[in-house]
Amino acid sequence: MREQEIEKLFPGLTSSNFCITSDPTVEYNCIAWAADDTDAWWWPDPQFVAYWPSNVARVETIDAFVEVFKLFGYTICTNDMHEKDFEKITIYVNSEGKPTHAARQLDSGNWTSKLGKLEDIEHNSLDDIICSEYGSSAVFMKRPK
Repeated sequence: MREQEIEKLFPGLTSSNFCITSDPTVEYNCIAWAADDTDAWWWPDPQFVAYWPSNVARVETIDAFVEVFKLFGYTICTNDMHEKDFEKITIYVNSEGKPTHAARQLDSGNWTSKLGKLEDIEHNSLDDIICSEYGSSAVFMKRPK
């Protein structure tokens, strides 16, 4: 049942290209999940409700999100191709150029995403979760394992 609901929200997802890997939770979101944190919701909201590293501007820009991941040793790279000795993340942006989502690459080469307050999923491709709300993958970053 949950798979069908997720497929309605993300038309690129089908039973053959994703699986649910957690229960729904509001404890963390996709940005936290990409940073390996399941204890906090990360977002640069101006009300300081969500967690955001104090030394990074609290603004919804690609530059701010890139700076957050640089704190964890990531550097910008050119593509989403799996590299055995690296961990990769990607940042999605909407049609207005604002960050909306982040995904982390798994050792298998597949990707893992936390879908807002919904479940974590494993999906085959970054294109699988392109939608009007998330937009598409815009920035790739990697760090040595």
